[in-house]
Amino acid sequence: MGSADAALFPGFDSRRIRTSGAEIACVIGGGGPPLLLLHGYPQTHAMWHRIAPALAERWTVVCTDLRGYGDSSKPEGGERHVNYSKRAMAADQVEVMRALGFDRFRLAGHDRGGRVAHRLCLDHPQAVEQVAVLDISPTRVMYGRTDQAFATAYYHWFFLIQPFDLPERLIGADPVYYLRRKIGSWAGGLAHFDPRALAEYERCFSDPATIHASCEDYRAAASIDLEHDAADAASRIACPLLALWGDKGVVNRLFDPLRDWGSVATDVRGRTLPSGHFLAEEAPDETLAELQAFFGH
Repeated sequence: MGSADAALFPGFDSRRIRTSGAEIACVIGGGGPPLLLLHGYPQTHAMWHRIAPALAERWTVVCTDLRGYGDSSKPEGGERHVNYSKRAMAADQVEVMRALGFDRFRLAGHDRGGRVAHRLCLDHPQAVEQVAVLDISPTRVMYGRTDQAFATAYYHWFFLIQPFDLPERLIGADPVYYLRRKIGSWAGGLAHFDPRALAEYERCFSDPATIHASCEDYRAAASIDLEHDAADAASRIACPLLALWGDKGVVNRLFDPLRDWGSVATDVRGRTLPSGHFLAEEAPDETLAELQAFFGH
């Protein structure tokens, strides 16, 4: 177990689990029914450190690094970015949970992790008991409503999808500056972040392979993921879904998460929390309480 994991996730074990397409790094702690937590961009599983230990008092908590992020492997993007489709990324997570002995589990995803969770619920409905999505609306909905306000606030959606290697070179010139500027702008500054977690984000994002893989993630989201979503337009997430989003964030300002998730899921509830984008780090107590209440049913 790395020193950062030992400090941020006391009592958890670290593992590397090989899937059919990647090798996934994760931490596991607690006992009881399984709960999988998926991080977002440009972070790692460290983003859950303020709530995972408390969740582990009631559940077996698994926090993974998505393929391409953190200490997980970074496969090449493949034709049409297929290896970073949310379908491929979701398959990793199902295989990880099966390797740990869990065929069915609760699931929460923030940001990119929420998009992986959305696809996982569609492709593997039998695996998911309940799902929570943090500070997102569905990808297809958000792209479909793009206007100047959204493009300005989420410029990275359109920057990162540019052909290789324009965004890679520009971010790679000063990745720590880019990361700090990006997460700081979404959170109203860096004071919300534990220095140990921030150091982990910086360490991992400074790897050119991570920068490239994260661009492939977004390239897939603007191409093959939209094709998959269009093909499944008549399908709906069947399990109960909780949407949480920050009252200071772009999603709250420009979208309607309950309505948006209601267009793709059958059983939706949720609300705003006093936070920017990074709910689990900016409003950990409120986020924890909502997840405990939801998953406790």
